[in-house]
Amino acid sequence: MFNKINALYFSGTGTTRKVVLYLVESLTAKIEEPVERINIDFSLPEARIQSPCFTEKDLVIVGIPVYAGRVPNILLKYLNSVKGNGAQAVAVVLYGNRNFDDSLIELTDILSNNSFKVVAAGAFIGEHSFSKILAQGRPDKDDMKEVENFARDIYGKINRSTYFHELLVSGQKPYRNYYQPKDRLDNSFDFRVISPHTKKDVCIDCKNCAEICPVGSISYDDTSVMNGICIKCCACIKGCPVEAKYFDNENYKKHQHDLEKIYTERLEPETFI
Repeated sequence: MFNKINALYFSGTGTTRKVVLYLVESLTAKIEEPVERINIDFSLPEARIQSPCFTEKDLVIVGIPVYAGRVPNILLKYLNSVKGNGAQAVAVVLYGNRNFDDSLIELTDILSNNSFKVVAAGAFIGEHSFSKILAQGRPDKDDMKEVENFARDIYGKINRSTYFHELLVSGQKPYRNYYQPKDRLDNSFDFRVISPHTKKDVCIDCKNCAEICPVGSISYDDTSVMNGICIKCCACIKGCPVEAKYFDNENYKKHQHDLEKIYTERLEPETFI
């Protein structure tokens, strides 16, 4: 068995964190022996300076959001530097009700290559970062029930055996390219160059957006200024107490509208044991 359960996650708007921490809580409740719980939130830049190392006495729940169907490229360097050293791992991805594409198989590959024993994987749904209506309010109580069921299955698997075959999850190799949105002429456009704007007459200069930006790109001195890239996590928008942050780029708004119009059918979590 293990004597530590580690939550290791990136969560700009809190949905990934919610699922990962509840999974840790649900697993801990099933274990009769004392077990230490460790929380490693690498959502902010300073948390990604040093990488953790684990041992075979650890179980690590690794959670990330899905960006364009893949593991966010800004996280690849950090994730590839985390050392498993024989630790057991559970891979978790959160996506906004479109598709998790190759993100889960990519994450399991990263963990396996870093000497983790990946015993389970799951794709869950969270409110889309771009929207307040796409997968609104998710993960909800039904999703969290699936997290409980996932914890039950993980615990049962770990209790039954210490040897695990390679885990098979949905996805393809080689991985597909990152999903590219289309403009009004049906041409792909460079989504990376789009940044949020600030309603200066509304902003109360609370600095929250600068403090929670996962890439540290919002100026603390003037929060209307971007000093670096924007990864479209929308932490600043959903975390603003007065709704002063917004996107006004036409291509961004079209993409948001397309997502909200097309992906209305409720998708359900998928787990792999």
